[in-house]
Amino acid sequence: MREVTVSRRIDATAVELSSRFDPPAIVKAEGSFTVADVREDGDATVVVASGPGMSLPLRFEYREDALYYTQEGEQGPFEHMETWLEFDEREDGTEVRFRSSVSLAVPLPFGDRIAAWKRTGELERALEAMADAF
Repeated sequence: MREVTVSRRIDATAVELSSRFDPPAIVKAEGSFTVADVREDGDATVVVASGPGMSLPLRFEYREDALYYTQEGEQGPFEHMETWLEFDEREDGTEVRFRSSVSLAVPLPFGDRIAAWKRTGELERALEAMADAF
């Protein structure tokens, strides 16, 4: 399993960011999948992300001042994938931080390293989309 962290200061409040980037918008901003379905499940939102030849249910929940999401069930390319999205308001904007841990479900040499590299790119695209929105 590999862990990655990316962050960026964005010229917006945490409320503005979380209002504009709900779970489906986060999936779109990451850029690897389209949103096929969204459903509420108690206190969680499940977004079904769709890509060529696969769909991936992602479960989003608010936990301790962070939006936490993970691959739900065993459908999808990961043995394990979880991400925390955190907002830290400052005088000059909000520091947005994604922390993610990932491992692939298939035994490939360097598979987790490749998954972490791809995940870093997705999270950096999401930060770029957030910055561009404000």
